[in-house]
Amino acid sequence: MNVKQWQGDPAQTASGEAAVVGDLPPVADLTTVLQALADPVRLALVRDIAEEPGGRYCGSFGVPVTKSTLSHHFKVLREAGVISGRYEGTRKLLSLRRADLDAAYPGLLDSILRAPMPHLDEGAAELLRNQLGRSPGSISPTP
Repeated sequence: MNVKQWQGDPAQTASGEAAVVGDLPPVADLTTVLQALADPVRLALVRDIAEEPGGRYCGSFGVPVTKSTLSHHFKVLREAGVISGRYEGTRKLLSLRRADLDAAYPGLLDSILRAPMPHLDEGAAELLRNQLGRSPGSISPTP
């Protein structure tokens, strides 16, 4: 996949607006978008970002994964065209690329955000508990 990497100075523009971080990659093919959204941690991140219309700062997510793992998840979502980022001062604000996703795949994002979290078998429930750090009682497998 040939995607331009984000580049740019995190400084603000002369008018005081936050600078956009480089060129946005195009929304990826459907398979890539669905693969990006298939990971339970990334799906949780997308749902969290969607709850804040103005976006969320990188450091504001409560997922107990390392910074490098969180950066990897953001990179996968960014390269799939699901999120974008811009700097406000020295902090990066992440937003959903709702308009771009709706133009490429009408209704997909809304359907994914409205869908209940899937029922999990024991192995998947254990994996999610390990990735998100939740207690066993908060995630239960499908009977």
